[in-house]
Amino acid sequence: MSENYDSVWDALIDDPSKRGNMKIRSELLISISQEIKNSGETQNHMADVLGIKQPRVSALVKGKISMFSVDYLLDIACKLGLQVSIHVDEQAAHG
Repeated sequence: MSENYDSVWDALIDDPSKRGNMKIRSELLISISQEIKNSGETQNHMADVLGIKQPRVSALVKGKISMFSVDYLLDIACKLGLQVSIHVDEQAAHG
């Protein structure tokens, strides 16, 4: 019998804290990557806008999640003008 999971991270990571971190990082990274791609700008231009080097922009666009912390991704999201909100589910905190 196969199990159903809400996200890939639920299937891969047992530790709730690490799982939550990966969920947040992946959501941020997907939004950032889409925003960069949708901008129509070159990675070099986006690197200048974000104050980072072009290889970091490339890593963002390619979804290299292990290269980025939540704090870093939040900073990049803000620089892109993305509005980030957090929803805390009390039931998940106890469960």
